[in-house]
Amino acid sequence: MHPKRVIGILTWRKGQRFGEPDYLRKLVRAGQRLGAEIYLFSHQDVNRKAKKIRGFVPKAGGGWASRWFPWPEVVIDRYRRRVPEYIRLRNSNLFFFANSPFSKKWRVTQLLAKDERVRHWIPETHLYAKKTMASMMARHPLVYVKPGNGSGGKSILRVEHVGKKYLLSGRDKQYQVHMARLASRMAVENWVSRWVAQQRIADGNFLVQQGIDLGLIPGHVADVRVLIQKDEEGEWRVTGSGVRIGKSGSSTSNLHGGGRAFPFAPLIEKCFGSKAPHIIRECHLLAHEVASTLEDYFGRMMEFGLDIGVDVNGRVWLIEVNPKPGREVFRRIGERDTYAKAIERPVQFALHLARSRQSREVSQRA
Repeated sequence: MHPKRVIGILTWRKGQRFGEPDYLRKLVRAGQRLGAEIYLFSHQDVNRKAKKIRGFVPKAGGGWASRWFPWPEVVIDRYRRRVPEYIRLRNSNLFFFANSPFSKKWRVTQLLAKDERVRHWIPETHLYAKKTMASMMARHPLVYVKPGNGSGGKSILRVEHVGKKYLLSGRDKQYQVHMARLASRMAVENWVSRWVAQQRIADGNFLVQQGIDLGLIPGHVADVRVLIQKDEEGEWRVTGSGVRIGKSGSSTSNLHGGGRAFPFAPLIEKCFGSKAPHIIRECHLLAHEVASTLEDYFGRMMEFGLDIGVDVNGRVWLIEVNPKPGREVFRRIGERDTYAKAIERPVQFALHLARSRQSREVSQRA
């Protein structure tokens, strides 16, 4: 009998409260089914002297059981809060991570906008400043203002110039909807600067981005979520894609904000007919190019959720990249096999890394 491979999942924990407990429970269960010794842990659970980890696994009736586990061969980083203890741990050489640390949205957008391979898919984006806002509004009928370190569609503001009016809509940090109709550009600039001051997250900056007309479904914002992951051989594969359609009048398509999910191919076929296969191929190509480009900059990565906009003319745009994505969209559209695969793949990749490391060590000793 081979000893089991040991995989750790680094995440935020306070007492027995975890960030995203449902997903993490499924991730551990998937790892157990794949034959791994797998557990959750946080920065406070590391015993360096004894080379052991206080790990957590799901209990049958709900809740978590904790005990001492052996040191992990590979760690999946699923920590989604940038607290100092986490950053110290990430920058130490204690663990072999499946995925490298990533940067803030603004730096990622800058890198992609300058890279030959992908820049034609990137909308014009700048750091927010009052005068930048004015020049962006002069150039584009639709502009988005969004936090450079936010997620889940919070604090994103949509500013659209319609006739002689400016229509503003967004959700604040508590997902409350705010709307305004303003008559002048000056009024918009003042309204937006108040929004930015109130919605700022810690030391974060805001971005101003060229808006893409994502009104494939009239009256709604729609975007495509493409999940690309490394498989059990360490190769990038598109696991699946789904379309998220925002509530009527909402500035974003996020599922948290009441958005709905639809299968990708049928919706694109309905909107674009014979152009659909070309658009679907381009979305997959974009995912592969972005994944390999970002890996060149940041080092080994494991998965990305890409938010892709397909505008009303069928042109494909990259809106955002998330290195620690959700996979809820597949459950919502009833693609249960895709959802299961999306949960399994990070563990399969971690196991592949553990095997590769071991065979390298064996060949070095030989």
